[in-house]
Amino acid sequence: MGRPAWHTRVGASVLYAAVLEWRNLARWLDGRGDGGLATCTPAVMSQYARYLAARPGASRTTMTKTLSALTRLCAFDAISPAPLGLGIPFWDREGIDGYLPAQTSRGENTTEPIVPATMGPLLVWALRMVDDFANDILEAWQESNRLTARATTNPATPASKAALKRYLEDLTSRGAPVPSRQMFGKTLICARYVAAVTGCSPVQINALASTQRWQNLGEYVRRHAGPCPLAVPITGRVEGTPWTTVLDYTEAGALMRHLGTACFIVIAYLTGMRPGEVMALRTGCCPNPPSGRHLIHGRVFKGASDEEGNHNSAGEPRDVPWVAIPPVVAAVRVLERMVPAGGLLFDSAAHTFQHVRTSDGTSLGYEGLRTRTDDFVHWASATARRLGRPHEQIPDDPHGGIAVARFRRSLAWHIARRPGGLVALAIQYGHLRTSISAGYASRSRDGIHELLDIETARATADTLTTLNEDLAGGAGISGPAARRAVQAAAHSSAFAGSIRTPRQARDILDNPALAVYDNPHSLLMCVYQRDRALCHRTVPADSPSLNRCQPTCANIARTDDHAHQLLRRAASLDEQARSQAVPGPLAERLSRRAARLRSLAHDHARDRITLQENTP
Repeated sequence: MGRPAWHTRVGASVLYAAVLEWRNLARWLDGRGDGGLATCTPAVMSQYARYLAARPGASRTTMTKTLSALTRLCAFDAISPAPLGLGIPFWDREGIDGYLPAQTSRGENTTEPIVPATMGPLLVWALRMVDDFANDILEAWQESNRLTARATTNPATPASKAALKRYLEDLTSRGAPVPSRQMFGKTLICARYVAAVTGCSPVQINALASTQRWQNLGEYVRRHAGPCPLAVPITGRVEGTPWTTVLDYTEAGALMRHLGTACFIVIAYLTGMRPGEVMALRTGCCPNPPSGRHLIHGRVFKGASDEEGNHNSAGEPRDVPWVAIPPVVAAVRVLERMVPAGGLLFDSAAHTFQHVRTSDGTSLGYEGLRTRTDDFVHWASATARRLGRPHEQIPDDPHGGIAVARFRRSLAWHIARRPGGLVALAIQYGHLRTSISAGYASRSRDGIHELLDIETARATADTLTTLNEDLAGGAGISGPAARRAVQAAAHSSAFAGSIRTPRQARDILDNPALAVYDNPHSLLMCVYQRDRALCHRTVPADSPSLNRCQPTCANIARTDDHAHQLLRRAASLDEQARSQAVPGPLAERLSRRAARLRSLAHDHARDRITLQENTP
C-alpha cells in the first residue's frame, strides 16, 4: 500500500516497453559521447527527460510512461550487487509535472457535446429499442438460431431432396418469390432458411442448382427474390402502430447488433460512465435491490494491486457503484440476455452475432462501437421514414461523428443547460443530476461531478453574457429579481473566454451574486437566492430546481425575449383551443392558460426596466 508504480511487479509487455526505453537512453548517451550509464547522473537524466519532452508530438501520457521506466532503471541499479550509482532522478523528488510537455487543451472538458438536435432523436430510438423492440428482436434471434441449427443437422436423404424439389417447383410454377439473401452484392437463395423450412440439407440445395434442370434457379431467384419471414409475433409499438410487420431471418443478426448499440447509448449517456467503464461491465453487475435504487458495480484495472502491491490483472471492485435509473437497468437486463452468463456485457465474440461464437474474454473496441453507432443512426432514420415519422430522423452532428467518449460530456452539457427537456425522456433533470453526482461523489478529482460543474458554469456565463449584451442594446427586464440580474450581468466580462478547469467553474458557482439560471421551459430567469427560493421551501439548496419554478417566487426575472415567447406560446394555445377536434373542457383550459401567459407578458411590458432607467 502506498508503493510507487515502479515498485510493483509488472507484466511482460510493460517490462518489454521499459527495456526499449532503457535502450533509447543508451543510444542517446552514446550519441553524446558519454561513457555509458556510469555517467548518467540525475542531472544528465533530467537533460534527457527535457530532450524527450521537447520533441514534436511528445505527449504527457507517453512521457509519464517513459519517466516511470527510467525511474525503474534507477531503482534496479540501487539494489543490484554492483550498482553504477545512477541515483534518484530529480523528478522523483520534485514531481513529474515539470518534466512533461505542456498541457494541451484536449481532453474531456474540450470534447464537443452531441448537439440536442442529434442527441434527442438518437436517445428516443435507443430507448425504443431497449423498451419496445428488444423482446421481438431477441425472440427473432432465438428463432433464427433454431432454424440454423435445424438446417445444419438435417440429413441429406432422397426424401429430403424430393421435399426440396416439390417446394421449389411449387414456387416457380406460380411465379412466387423464393426466400433469398444478399451476399457480396448478389441476390442468392437463402439456403439455410430453405433447408430449415423443407427439411433438406443446405448441401442438397447447392447440388440441385448445379443440375441441368435447375441451372436457371439462380436467375429465377434474382428476378423473384423473396423474404425469409420468422414465426415471431410483433409486440413492439410506436405510438400504437407495430414497428414492423414481420422480422426476417436475414436481418436478425443486424437487429441484434443495433440492439446492443442502443444498450450502449442508454448506459453511456444516462450514467455518465466513461466508455472503458461501460465496456468492463459484466452480467450480474446490477442486482435487483431489496429496496431503494439499483446500483451498477464495476471493476477498476488501472492501479489495481494485491495485498503485496503487485499488479492484479483481474482488477478490483470499484469503491463506489453507479446509480442506475430504470432505462439503464432495462438496458443491462437486455444485454444479460444477449451474452453468456458471467461474461462481459459487450463481449466482442457474442456481439458479432454469428451463429457459432467463442468468447476470448475481450470487449468491443471504441472504433467498432463508433461504426456501430453510425450504422444505428442510419437504421433509425430509415425506420423513421418507413413509419412516416420524418421528424424523428437523426440529423448529422455538426461536430462530426458520434465518438463514444462524447456521450459522457453530452450528459453533463444537457443537464446543465436543459435543452428542451432532453434528459427528461428518462427522468427529471434534478433527480438525474443528484443521482449521478451522488454516484461519483467520493471519486477522484476527475469525476463527472466536475464535468457537471464546468457545464453549469459555462451555462451561467453564457446566460449573463447574453443578458448583458441585450441590456446594453436597450432590452428590458422585469420581475422581483430584475435588479439583481442586471447587477450580475454587469460582471459578465470578468469571465469572458472559455471555462475549462474545475477551479474556474467553482469561482463562478461559488459566487452567489452570479447565480443566474435561464429556464426556457418556464420562460423566465432564476436569480437564485437560497432564502427566497420557493422550489426549496423545506431544505435549502445551493442551486434551484428549475422543474419546480413557482410563479410567485422572489427570484424570478423576465426579459423582453421571454415576454415575446410568452405571447407566441399563448397564440399557439389559442389556435389549439379553436380546433374542432379538441373537447370543450380541454379547450377551456387551453384558453385560460393562454390568457395567463398573455397576462405575464403584459405585466412585463408594464414593469420592465432598462439600463438607462433609474426607477421602474
